[in-house]
Amino acid sequence: MGRDGAGARERKRHGRHYTPATLAGFLAGRVAARIDSTGPVRVLDPACGSGELLFAIRDALAGRLPGAPVELVGYDSDPAGLALARRRAAGSGVEAEWRQSDFLADCAGLPAESFDAVIANPPYVRTQQLGGAAAQALRGQFGLRGRIDLTHPFVAALPRLMAPGGVLGLLCANRFLTTKAGANLRALLLADLTPVELYDLGDTKLFEAAVLPAVTIAVRGAARGECRYISVYEEEAGIAPDLETAESEGTGEIGAVRAVLSPRRDGSFERGPTRPGPQRRGAGQSPAVRAADARDGRRAPGPDSCAGTANEERELFAALNGTTDAMVWRQGRRFAVTVGELAMEPGAAAASVGWRMSRVGHDDWLRGVSERMWRTFGDLGRIRVGIKTNADKVFIAAHWGDPADEPELLRDLITHHDLRPWRIDRSRRTRVLYPYELTRTHRVPVDLARYPRTAAYLERHREMLTARGYLTAAGREWFEHWVPQRPHLWRTPKVVFPDISDRPRFALDRSGAVVNGDCYWISLADLGGDAGAEDMACLMMGVANSSLGLRYYDAVCGNRLYSGRRRWITQYVSRLPLPDPGTPAALAIMRRVRKLAAEPEPGAAGQAELDELVDRAFAE
Repeated sequence: MGRDGAGARERKRHGRHYTPATLAGFLAGRVAARIDSTGPVRVLDPACGSGELLFAIRDALAGRLPGAPVELVGYDSDPAGLALARRRAAGSGVEAEWRQSDFLADCAGLPAESFDAVIANPPYVRTQQLGGAAAQALRGQFGLRGRIDLTHPFVAALPRLMAPGGVLGLLCANRFLTTKAGANLRALLLADLTPVELYDLGDTKLFEAAVLPAVTIAVRGAARGECRYISVYEEEAGIAPDLETAESEGTGEIGAVRAVLSPRRDGSFERGPTRPGPQRRGAGQSPAVRAADARDGRRAPGPDSCAGTANEERELFAALNGTTDAMVWRQGRRFAVTVGELAMEPGAAAASVGWRMSRVGHDDWLRGVSERMWRTFGDLGRIRVGIKTNADKVFIAAHWGDPADEPELLRDLITHHDLRPWRIDRSRRTRVLYPYELTRTHRVPVDLARYPRTAAYLERHREMLTARGYLTAAGREWFEHWVPQRPHLWRTPKVVFPDISDRPRFALDRSGAVVNGDCYWISLADLGGDAGAEDMACLMMGVANSSLGLRYYDAVCGNRLYSGRRRWITQYVSRLPLPDPGTPAALAIMRRVRKLAAEPEPGAAGQAELDELVDRAFAE
């Protein structure tokens, strides 16, 4: 497809992001490895686009089941994508049935148990883009709840169409693994299907969509057992990889030697000869690698392809097929490939609580922390997001012009730019126009007649503000914020931290500033509001800003974005553990945090001492 701006915008609006050939080949190979059939193999792609996944599964099945007839069925509502699929099929002699139709509208009329495999990359369209009426209709049709994206109804429709033992290969955003909104998809994958392989492809940028991708292989009707779980994320600067498992297995430094595995016919993995870890840009290619390059030439490379990138992708996919941790290079960055098993909560909580990776030794550490945990952050106080104006150009600025003309209701605003571990560093002094009574426990907008400069300023922007029709439809004043939070709490000291950050940056604010929507905060009023509340805040910051807190987050929450950034949102931060505040170790953490917060530039030695104290608090 073209790369023009208009075409890219149209694909984004409809969630159409075609699967790259290398990723399609990997997904198809994992699906094919689970199929055993001597008769015709019927394969469905419910959102086939230009057909890449169907072409890939045909090639994979030809290698695994030579001579077995393969029947391909592809649905898509995009005529341009299907036209390209038909041209490609005609040019390569592939027979397929291409149906220009909305799969979600047609699926109820398709015969049950009519496909041996489904391979799918559903459109990436969120609830906001679907619209309220469409989302509600899909929830009703497919028995879904809460916030959904278009992946959910696509997956909900598939188990009925799959034969017993049929295999699903799903490429979708990895957010379903950990978020509350992903509970629908987790429940669907556990109801009539059994996940057997899970690959969190993290920030590898194997896919042009803005979301981070994951591959799930699931079998209909299989007995519940172990599910292999592999994640790939860029190695973070200054953070040594966790070598405990590798060293205990005698592999030495992680990634120094990697076992290259190939799938058996039953889908398990067979150990092949070991070889050195990946080299950058394909240095020292063997004849076998060069031969593979020549074979790969049957697929036309994309405009950005190069030999080095192709070699790096082969290294990456080889590591995904391995049973041990590895390090691989891709586009000048080093990625950690981590191997484990899928861990889920028992019973009904398996879907409601985010999934995580289970690893030898690591689970013992988590159990030890849980056994010594006194409370979680969420047990102690409410974790709130900052304000959301939905008109930041009007309400928020670092420079408001002539002080004599400034609105009267300007308040200091803390944004993610201002946060450091332990303290606030407001270098740009951003301010927000906050039109609420600060003494009220709930939002009460001010009487603009009392503030003539504010009234005149807002009046100049009335058209932009009244365009937020949802606000006035909810009975609100046209000049309000969409989410103002609790005005009376701003003057109380609070713990503030950014929504997105590669490292925890929990800080104590005593200035009375308002907190922006790119941050979260915990009011000390919710912790008791007295001297003991500040001690508790120090304990919370100490755990959150420690290496143990970061490790716990990654193990239990695990929602990472590009370049090692993490989401520090309520549902994750609420799960962070706290030791008993009355123990000597906890009291020592509080004292250490007060010292760190008072230092102009906290050094590495102070942080190392804190890390040791937090480790001790959960080890005694």
